[in-house]
Amino acid sequence: MMHRLRRPPAFRAVLLALAATAAAGSATATDYPITPGQRATAQQVAQAGVPLSELAPNAPDSHTVKPGDTLWDISQLFLRSPWRWPELWGMNLDQIRNPHLIYPGQVLVLEKVDGRARLRMGAAVGSGGEPPVVKLSPRVRSQALPGPIASIPMHLIAAFLDEAVVLDTNSLAAAPRIVAGPEGRVVMGTGDTVYARGELEGVRSFRLFREPRPLRDPATGQVLGWEARYVGRAELQQPGGTMTVSAKDKPLEQAASLRVISNRMEVSLADRLAPVVAQDFSAYAPHPPAAPLSGQIVGLYGDALNGGQNQIVSLNRGSADGVERGHVLALWRSGAVTVDRTDPKRERMKLPDERHGLLFVFSVFERVSYALILQVQQPVVAGDRFTQP
Repeated sequence: MMHRLRRPPAFRAVLLALAATAAAGSATATDYPITPGQRATAQQVAQAGVPLSELAPNAPDSHTVKPGDTLWDISQLFLRSPWRWPELWGMNLDQIRNPHLIYPGQVLVLEKVDGRARLRMGAAVGSGGEPPVVKLSPRVRSQALPGPIASIPMHLIAAFLDEAVVLDTNSLAAAPRIVAGPEGRVVMGTGDTVYARGELEGVRSFRLFREPRPLRDPATGQVLGWEARYVGRAELQQPGGTMTVSAKDKPLEQAASLRVISNRMEVSLADRLAPVVAQDFSAYAPHPPAAPLSGQIVGLYGDALNGGQNQIVSLNRGSADGVERGHVLALWRSGAVTVDRTDPKRERMKLPDERHGLLFVFSVFERVSYALILQVQQPVVAGDRFTQP
């Protein structure tokens, strides 16, 4: 006889907390607002234009928006600083009412008059300057309408939005866990069946995480949160319960069975389960912090020791410190301590810190944030400093 096994309320509370924490990290600023300051900047530029000195050295006369373009790409194409997108928007405020809604196929034309530059919407023309002749014939055509371009290349962070979870406490310790594999195996992969104990009721899709590791502030050593290391995904096949083997025996708990549908690391015993949450792919635009902001790199996501372009880093600042999704930050390398060889006393001195890259914040928790390395000249390591650009 099968019976539903009731778990303590703590198990359900942990599941709800994990789902809420992950959703908060990926759904901050779901509809990114245009701040009054950004709108004011755009309106000012709309009236006066941008000085030619602010244009990128090789700014083109026109650009046709292509699939895969981003707001960052286009800002960088026309302006010296990609995060100054409100100025790009202001260059064409009448025609681009919403900077988040620029579509492939639109033509942006750069006009230069009296030492100022403005951007306007244009139309593709033939080689002779006249609109191309198009012959029409009755037919049915079906194609997907292109969506608006993203702020940055979403494919670089899309998977990470679902994989990264930062917890205030090590609450995964009480989450459902893998307890067995097929044929007594202790390491599993995609397609394998695994068995779990814990409260799984009401959920079918799960993320698998390895035991979380603490994220420590490089300056104070204080634990800022617990980063759960993503292992893979699994789908529930059969829920657990209780089973009576014989009339004389005490009812036994029956583990739930799940099928591993993907994995980034080998699935192991004691890996923890958390519900899959909806990803947030809403558009958000690059912008600098409104107030001075500084901090340090906690570490690189994964097991890398140093990072380069398009890698992910964790920061020791979060929403409690004013960090927002879309913030662009300058990356600094601490100047080396050396000896003045021209001084007979050989006194030690420190060289100036050097700016060598840019970060784009895309996921924000209370005391920790994650950022994409957009540009970098030297390897990024834990302890590197960041400021507003």
